[in-house]
Amino acid sequence: MRQELPAPGRTPANGCRQALFDGRTFDVSWHLDENRGRGRTRGLAVEVGARTEGPRRYAAFADFADLAPAAAFIRDRDGRYLWANHAYAHLYGTTPEQVVGKYIEDFDAQGDAVQFRALDQEILARGRPVRHTLGYQRSDGTTGQAAGHRFPVQENGQTCIAGIYVDITEHTRAMAQRREAEENLQALRDHSGLPCALLSANGRVVQASAAAAELLETRSSDLVGRRAHTLLAPTPDLAQLHRRWNGLIARRIRRVETSAVLVDVRGRQRRAQLHLTTVGRSAARARNVWAVVTHQSLVHEAHAPLTAAQIRILALLAEGSSNGEIATSMRLSRQTVDYHLSRLRELLGAATRPALVARAYVLGILAPRAWPPRSATATHPLSPT
Repeated sequence: MRQELPAPGRTPANGCRQALFDGRTFDVSWHLDENRGRGRTRGLAVEVGARTEGPRRYAAFADFADLAPAAAFIRDRDGRYLWANHAYAHLYGTTPEQVVGKYIEDFDAQGDAVQFRALDQEILARGRPVRHTLGYQRSDGTTGQAAGHRFPVQENGQTCIAGIYVDITEHTRAMAQRREAEENLQALRDHSGLPCALLSANGRVVQASAAAAELLETRSSDLVGRRAHTLLAPTPDLAQLHRRWNGLIARRIRRVETSAVLVDVRGRQRRAQLHLTTVGRSAARARNVWAVVTHQSLVHEAHAPLTAAQIRILALLAEGSSNGEIATSMRLSRQTVDYHLSRLRELLGAATRPALVARAYVLGILAPRAWPPRSATATHPLSPT
């Protein structure tokens, strides 16, 4: 203190003199005399304007910085830690008290320490904040990543380096895994050959494979954004498909296997077997649904919808029943069965009984993988229609 005392001035009325030390002013309770007591005179110095009691200035911010989840530190030009919060100390498996006073090399590997010192010197040279992402060696031996800012601060009259960072190791790993999964899914979607589309909860096409676009004779980009119901023919089984869709979105069911008649841009139709599966982890409502076409009939011009009796006749015909056996099974007259068969040959463009059965299968009227033959829209394996 004596080295920084100004020349003796007027003694205040209370007998104290004021002295300047370390940028602060003190009231000194003894007479300032360099020759008295060989410089060992005892007394009391009280800082003028000091608040030894009461709340700290910016105490709330200081507590927030100390307990914030972002890792923060202050180092001097020599790489010595002047302050560190709990999150920063936790990165090295220690406490802030054990960090303060130590140097970069006490916690980081030599290669990392060289990198961090170079960053410190860059900040001091630039004199302004820098945002960046850096890699470091974690306490468990694995490599971590952190993103944040490093900037110059004034501390105890000297320019120091402060930094605040968020550990993004797990986030980076999760994003890399997500990108890989998306790339795999895209490759599967585009190269599997299966017509498929990702639909939103309100029924709009979000993504569509090249095979789906080819099936509908359009481009994938033209499918995106379209309402899915505009791609379906208004068949009698459409109401049942809507009920199942609502069950999927409400998560009452996880997946559905059903069929529908698709309409391409030229107005031609084909029946397709659809697998619908929900996507998303929300417990209350599904976010998306993947629709995959596993089987499809031949494309054909639209025809009048068949009645349940006509589909039943086709199923019995495919089973090998004669007209009389069909009439007996369905409790119809022989003339009624003959009329239905004649009408079916006209609707489906088939001249003979074998051709009629073949057309029923290739047009998707009869299920291709069921025996005894049954309707492709049957809700139960044993149901004929």
